[in-house]
Amino acid sequence: MSIQVFGMPVSRGVAIGRAVLVASSRVDVAHYFIAADRVEHEIERLRGARNAVAAELEALKLELPSEAPHELAALLDVHLMLLHDESLTGATKLWISERHYNAEWALSAQLEVLARQFDEMDDVYLRERKADVEQVVERLLRVLAGADAVHLIPPAVQPARDFAGEDPLVLVANDVAPADMMQFKRSVFTGFVTDVGGRTSHTAIVARSMDIPAVVGAREASRLIRQDDWVVIDGDAGVVIVNPSSIVLEEYRFKQRQSELERARLDRLRHTPAVTLDGQAVELLANIELPGDAAGALEAGAVGVGLFRSEFLFMNRGGDLPGEDEQFEAYRDAVLALQGLPVTIRTVDIGADKPLERTSPQELRHEHGLNPALGLRAIRWSLAEPGMFRQQLRAILRASAYGKVRILIPMVAQLGEVKLVFEALARARQQLDDAGRAYTPVEVGAMIEVPAAAVVIDRFLRHFDFVSVGTNDLIQYTLAIDRADEAVAHLYDPWHPAVLQLLHRTISSANALGRGVSVCGEMAGDAAFTELLLAMGLRSFSMHPARISAIKQRVLRADTRLLEAVMPQVLDSDAPAELMRLVAAGRTAH
Repeated sequence: MSIQVFGMPVSRGVAIGRAVLVASSRVDVAHYFIAADRVEHEIERLRGARNAVAAELEALKLELPSEAPHELAALLDVHLMLLHDESLTGATKLWISERHYNAEWALSAQLEVLARQFDEMDDVYLRERKADVEQVVERLLRVLAGADAVHLIPPAVQPARDFAGEDPLVLVANDVAPADMMQFKRSVFTGFVTDVGGRTSHTAIVARSMDIPAVVGAREASRLIRQDDWVVIDGDAGVVIVNPSSIVLEEYRFKQRQSELERARLDRLRHTPAVTLDGQAVELLANIELPGDAAGALEAGAVGVGLFRSEFLFMNRGGDLPGEDEQFEAYRDAVLALQGLPVTIRTVDIGADKPLERTSPQELRHEHGLNPALGLRAIRWSLAEPGMFRQQLRAILRASAYGKVRILIPMVAQLGEVKLVFEALARARQQLDDAGRAYTPVEVGAMIEVPAAAVVIDRFLRHFDFVSVGTNDLIQYTLAIDRADEAVAHLYDPWHPAVLQLLHRTISSANALGRGVSVCGEMAGDAAFTELLLAMGLRSFSMHPARISAIKQRVLRADTRLLEAVMPQVLDSDAPAELMRLVAAGRTAH
């Protein structure tokens, strides 16, 4: 039977494929594909975990005191029976051998299958046995994870093309951790569906960077969709259709072909200079997460990197942070790949939806604060770890010897922070001088993503060479909306007059003082805002490489003289979105 699930459209287009479920678990589970020659090794890991848990349960039985209730021994027998049942471990081996899932993912996938079977049983006693299966699987997962309960995803993830068969795959999950998303980015999924999240949640951002359809905040999707169900993801409408009829499937296949033709047409604009009808040159830059993304940015027609999110070098490492040399090599590789074009490296922006693995009690307190978005994150975290911060600054400075590098400081809000940042930079330069390391002068910029910084932008511009507006957080903090919470996602409004006033103030002030200004948040890559930002005087956009051609098309059709003329009306309007739509369509705005 066909089912429709509604969520939030966050990455456009249509995806059709078989569902691959990533089940949520109380134990952190790594999800990755293994190479064909690792299948036996992975099955052996599973077998070893089963034997270890069996030994543990047998030991518990022996340790039971004679006066212990008979039910306790019977419960341990049930767990031992489940442990050796083919419907658990035998079927898990099939996930490993046929789908090439790692052992942890295979276990959680099979748990999902069994849990649904138990839920559908009429007998109350049998339904309640689901809890026993969950407990057995948790024991297995903990053994597989090891004593530290940390299992790192290997750096090289095996592509699934060789064993996924002819059918395309779509990912369905309650949520996807940023570290897993970075691994899936290199994989074969043609679309994403998550129960939670908003337009600027990390899952949504990475889906857009992969240029694949995605729907988030779909609430019950991971419960309603089963492994291997056929799924249609409509990234334009925010609809997920499970097991569609043949007629509906053919309609969406037609829509998919149309989308691919449009993408191919836009692709022809890749290397066309971005110049408006009235001769205004516009700089279209790329946002990247890893050094390997730099070549793709160049191929997409970017004229530089406006945002290198360095925090992804720090994530999914079990608390083992990258050293100076490792960071330097990553930054250098990105700089070299850009072949002389500028690379703006943002210092580590850890916190909120991008946590590190925590080890110390102090770090754990910060990680689980009441509101991590307002806690020790971004530049606050770096200044709280001065040794780590200077190490990163030295690595970035060293990379500047290989090309044009700029440093971007995230979440600046206090002038006191500015002073500490420049002191750390001076100290890093002195350390490089003492060590005889080469570096060149670099421009230093601030991310404007806290309303306080936008309100006093003139003061910040006295210290920085340029600013870059992070619209995702600027909107979140201005409107007091958790951008990752689907319960309030409908209130996340980039067109809110207060947001537009802060944006306009920042861009106008930077232009008036001759400082560089760009927008690197999601608004830069959303064609609905291109004319608005041009009207405000913005001439530098930084976005996911996949969005460059679409934004370039809007730039080539724009006349900034006409757009700037209506800016006062837009800022004073109660319906700025509608007004800009009329202007973009070439109609008179009244």
